Amino acid sequence: MIGHIESFDPDTQTGVIKYEERYLAFHLNDWVAQVPPEPGDDVKFEQEGLDAKQIDLVGAYLEKPKAVKYKYIAAVLALLFGFVGVHRFYLGYYKLGLAQIAVTALTVGYGALWGVIEGALIFAGHINTDGKGRPLK
Repeated sequence: MIGHIESFDPDTQTGVIKYEERYLAFHLNDWVAQVPPEPGDDVKFEQEGLDAKQIDLVGAYLEKPKAVKYKYIAAVLALLFGFVGVHRFYLGYYKLGLAQIAVTALTVGYGALWGVIEGALIFAGHINTDGKGRPLK
């Protein structure tokens, strides 16, 4: 069956999928895709009673992921604001962005080198996907 995610709560790791005019509950343990669920995602799933099981993103079956984020914007953000991980937040890698802030604070500014290095890696094409695995433009 194909439906879409109405809501997802990362704290409880539960959500609701709307299928036709019915609502089915799901737990993150039943999620198959590599990226976390987000409201509005179209999904393919199996129904067991009032629950959805074996849930996966539909886009993975229909077409290749489309580029949404820009490579050069991410690279410039890394070079200018890499010390606070702005480029990682832009690309959807929130935990890495927070880690960059922490490293910069703990090393009294030397963590800024991390952003400069990643800026070069983005320009060179070694970092070429966003947080959802989509290629960069």
